Amino acid sequence: MIKRVILIVLDSVGVGELPDAVIYNDKGVNTAGHILDFMGNSFSLPNMAKLGFYKILNKKFYNDIDIIGCYGKMMMRSPGKDTIAGHWEISGVILEKPFPVYTNGFPEKLIKEFEKRIGIKTIGNYRASGTEIIKQLGSEHQITNYPIVYTSSDSVFQIAAHEETFGLNKLYEICKIARDILKNDNNNIGRVIARPFIGSDGNYERTSNRKDYSLTPFKITILDKIKDFGGDIIAIGKITDIFNNKGITKSVHAKDNLSNMKIIINEVKNFFDKQTLIFSNLIDFDMLWGHRRNVLDYARELKKFDDFLPKLVEELQDDDMLIITADHGCDPTYKLHTDHTREFVPLLVYGKKLKGGINLGIRTTLSDIAQTIADVLELPAMKNGLSFKYSIF
Repeated sequence: MIKRVILIVLDSVGVGELPDAVIYNDKGVNTAGHILDFMGNSFSLPNMAKLGFYKILNKKFYNDIDIIGCYGKMMMRSPGKDTIAGHWEISGVILEKPFPVYTNGFPEKLIKEFEKRIGIKTIGNYRASGTEIIKQLGSEHQITNYPIVYTSSDSVFQIAAHEETFGLNKLYEICKIARDILKNDNNNIGRVIARPFIGSDGNYERTSNRKDYSLTPFKITILDKIKDFGGDIIAIGKITDIFNNKGITKSVHAKDNLSNMKIIINEVKNFFDKQTLIFSNLIDFDMLWGHRRNVLDYARELKKFDDFLPKLVEELQDDDMLIITADHGCDPTYKLHTDHTREFVPLLVYGKKLKGGINLGIRTTLSDIAQTIADVLELPAMKNGLSFKYSIF
């Protein structure tokens, strides 16, 4: 019997375009595949390969090694290609319609209401890269003390402000006000994001004090189900924000991928006596390298995770199951835009009691993960998804 699941989301590590990618202006994308092509045969991810990662990508570099994991890839059923949609679907909730996006900026009426509620004007209100907009407007922000509002092709309302001259707590407070405004049926934007930065004109940089204010899942997730049956949900990194703390029993902040991985190891080492889900998101792939289209550093970050895997596997107990996946793509080689990319995501599964070398095929929804977790933890079935439990035992 499996008693504990370690679920790691490699944020944005997609494995090839979905059939409807062209609708999202993402024809030909393949985050992981294109990174490996770019790096060439001198670069390798041997530990991910042992779990079947190269099999998913049809790469022959490790064609002869013994595969100790089960592997496949999954389609996102929900419309869109954003973080909330991906994570919610992994947890068992499939969206019927996408969260609204405002790629040309937010309506004047909405901005006016926000400004009235916070008592000051705003600047920006257009689609932009977070690092670029603070270069463009950071100085004006510090002179006027007006917060910078901007968005992307995702369902996000982002607010950037200087930690020292504006104040971090004040930034968080106005984000809460924005979240309150943006929760009705017409403007139920997926996330309001606080984007603090420091420095001076020409030398601004974002800090690790980002905070996401998400909508609360409106249906039962696997987190809720485990918690309701007396189990523990340990959320690492931005998982707490993504689920607005719903269904979570313990939250652990992580400032970057490295600290996140250390926390995973520490939590796996901890004693547990009930059904447990350790749920982590490694955000740096997406936030630092994917959107910035930095192929080399994205590859280096993948290598760091690959080097981490043996340490994690060594700590796993006999009744643990490890699942590694992603929430969407963000192909750093793609030049038509700098947003997420609509892709299949990997499915890598390992456990000391599980079979190895099993091809789990192409799954038709990310919710197969939630259904399988419910199945192996012997909980009532989820509404969505098809369990792959009997393929891996």
